[in-house]
Amino acid sequence: MSEMSAEQIEELKKRRRKRSIALGIVLGALAILFYAVTIVKIGPAIFQRPL
Repeated sequence: MSEMSAEQIEELKKRRRKRSIALGIVLGALAILFYAVTIVKIGPAIFQRPL
């Protein structure tokens, strides 16, 4: 098994961090999309419900 240099390790860490950030953004956008679709499907009647 070959040893990795410090530069290669740092490059892998940078790639992994960018991938994690991108995944977090995508998951957040998906959650917002589901929330918006739910509100649209329920419609404005949700504000007329009894408490």
